[in-house]
Amino acid sequence: MAEILKRSKALSVSPLKASQSLGAALAFLGFQRAIPMLHGSQGCTAFGKVFFVRHFREPIPLQTSAMDQVSSIMGADANVVEGLNILCSKSQPALVGVPTTGLAETQGADIQRVLKQFRRQHPEHAAIPVVGVSTPDFSGCLESGYATATRAIIDALVPAAAATGTFPGRRPRQVNVLVGSFLTPGDLEELKEIIESFGLRPLVLPDLSDSLDGHLTDSDFSPLTIGGTPVSELAILGNAMATLVIGPSMVAAADLLHRRTGVPEHRFEHLLGLDAVDALVHTLHRISGEPVPERLERQRAQLQDAMLDTHFMLGLSRIALAGDPDLLNALSHFLAGVGAETVAAVAPANAPVLARVAAQQVKIGDLEDLELRAREVGAELVIGNAHAVETARRLGLPILRAGFPQYDLLGGYQRTWIGYRGSRHTLFELANLLLQLGRGEIPPYRSLYKPDYVETAHESGTAAQGAGRRH
Repeated sequence: MAEILKRSKALSVSPLKASQSLGAALAFLGFQRAIPMLHGSQGCTAFGKVFFVRHFREPIPLQTSAMDQVSSIMGADANVVEGLNILCSKSQPALVGVPTTGLAETQGADIQRVLKQFRRQHPEHAAIPVVGVSTPDFSGCLESGYATATRAIIDALVPAAAATGTFPGRRPRQVNVLVGSFLTPGDLEELKEIIESFGLRPLVLPDLSDSLDGHLTDSDFSPLTIGGTPVSELAILGNAMATLVIGPSMVAAADLLHRRTGVPEHRFEHLLGLDAVDALVHTLHRISGEPVPERLERQRAQLQDAMLDTHFMLGLSRIALAGDPDLLNALSHFLAGVGAETVAAVAPANAPVLARVAAQQVKIGDLEDLELRAREVGAELVIGNAHAVETARRLGLPILRAGFPQYDLLGGYQRTWIGYRGSRHTLFELANLLLQLGRGEIPPYRSLYKPDYVETAHESGTAAQGAGRRH
């Protein structure tokens, strides 16, 4: 078990954390015709929108309750009620999410009470689901906000099986998939392809691979999300054959879904590396009764070959990691599986999974903590988000970008890490970065008895003529 070192300073230097509010908004963006409305100041939403746009390179539907100096003191209930009324009247969304921010939480907002007030004042919008969630910036991180919002969506929109007549296995090819925030849209697309190769139909919650995967559409501009899981599908989750849960942060949402539907579940901490993907493939084989596709068997053999090709570079390498708890856990175990050592690990917030990280210590802190620890233990490579680029530069180390945000490299949001193919590409990228340091390469042999510089006859003659002229 890793030793957890709590935060010991009064401020953050080079912050690593992205706020819970952004995580909750990200979860709502995974549903079709949805829109998040952050309850806070315009600046809170504007900064969040900048992060999303720079990371995904897409227009992001995001609204705000626009708290100002007066409403911050006197109360902002009217802002929320009026904002929801305008959104529902003009856009007719299928889902509205209302995450709170640090300002609203400090002001003392009770978001559930305000939503009840909205329902009383505007019964004409009763058919539009509105889900409020408490996600203050001053606690947790993007991962916890995303998980909290997903659980709130299930709580509000997934009916109990007894009340609707649904029962597990009624749709024998449907598989519910609860996914954590550490999976990219590219990861989700790869995961859906693997599930579909067994003849199954994945229903992903939330599905960013359909809404934020970076594709052009024929439709005009929409103020709502384009793509994502249809909200209507939430009513039939109880008919699925099984539920796959990816990431320890989704445990609370998975527990609630299981209580509501009774659908058997299978939990995976991550899907990086040979053992983790093997466990997923074996589970899908048992659920579907279908043989493992030849394509996956070939990809598995390719990953094994890549592990052999890269072990000279990765074996005994010393890696510094920074990221949200699920991502930190996944990468540390993936690296340990190929012989690398996580010598510095930093997470922005505490979580139970950190005790299982494959490292001696995990620091709850910021990128300054990562930099100090990496320099102390002699790290050779940094893995972190775009904020860690300057940290790696000061350390003089190469960096592999992982996590949110990635604003200085195109396509980071679509990168595939999981599955046999994703794991293979990750191995190659890590090995290539370490090759910059000369790891795994055999240096040229230089004999002790051969001088480094041997004068040619022409050079000797030229030197002698120069000496004669000087005399």
